[in-house]
This record gives sequence, structure tokens and C-alpha cells, in this order.
Amino acid sequence: MIGVLSLQGAINEHQKVLDNLGVDNRAVLEPTDLEGLDGLIIPGGESTAIKKLMVFNGLFPAIKKLVQNGLPTFGTCAGMVLLSQPESFDTIDATVVRNGFGRQQQSFEEDLAIQGLDGPFHAVFIRAPYLTNVGSDVKVLAKIDDRVIAVTKDNVLATAFHPELTPDSRLHKYFIENFVHQTV
Repeated sequence: MIGVLSLQGAINEHQKVLDNLGVDNRAVLEPTDLEGLDGLIIPGGESTAIKKLMVFNGLFPAIKKLVQNGLPTFGTCAGMVLLSQPESFDTIDATVVRNGFGRQQQSFEEDLAIQGLDGPFHAVFIRAPYLTNVGSDVKVLAKIDDRVIAVTKDNVLATAFHPELTPDSRLHKYFIENFVHQTV
């Protein structure tokens, strides 16, 4: 069972990808929704709003503990920010640059080579972050120039872009097969 943090952001889109892959999933709105999860997706949206809502709903300490104790977690865009910030989940040793590619008007799409995937992945960047000063224990999967946009570390996968906004489900499948250890 994969949980999708369902406080703000591209929630339905992640659930649709999981449904299309035949993966059981549920919305995570309160701490009891975390029980029995095999993995968690933290969607894109606005990281400050998501964190405030997690704190308000009593989810923040529970999710932080689960992620730091090894729950497979996939963060996209705002999810990458939350997974990287020392004041949030602090699971990726890197400096995150919020809105690193610019504001809403600078949003763009680009075909990327992503380590672990065959062929290009069409990525959607919306007020996207990127990472710098990436620690030696973080595996970089993709960059644009010197800006790191996809990484893994231990139980965490994070992307600066929104794979849920494309018809390509390979990153979700990669997460499930390499982190959650289910077959899709």
C-alpha cells in the first residue's frame, strides 16, 4: 500500500498513476492513514503550505520519523524541498534552491536522460527547485547543467519535476520496484 500525502498539490495525478500501475494506494490526511504503508509519495505543490498543513494535522512528526526510519518515500518538486530542508525531513544531504528555475512564468518541459530509465523522460518543471552541494552519499540520477534535479539516498527518491503530470509512469514504477520492492 502506497500512501499519497493528500494535503495540497498534485494528489489525484499521483493516485491515477498508481491506479494505472495496479498499485494499491490511499490518501494520507491524518496520522492513522500512515499505518501499514509500504511507501509514501510527497507530491508537488507549495512546500511551505504542505509543511504547515502537516503540522496542523499532526502528520509532520510521524512522517519525519517514518522517513528517517526507512519508509520508502518519493518526493516530487515540493516533496524534494521537504526531503532536503534541514528544518523539514533533512533526509537528503544537499542544499535545496526553491524556485531555482524561476517563477511560474519560467515553468518548462524538457526531455531528460535519467539514470536507471531507458530512453528520455519528458519532465514538467513548475517553479521547480534544484539541489547543490550534494553529499557523497546521495546518488545523482539527473542534472540540467550543474543543477541536480533527481536523486536517491537510502530509502528516498526525489525529483525537482512532476512525473505525475505526464503519461510516462516509469519513475513511479522505478520507485515501487527499487524502493518498495513490489512488482508492477
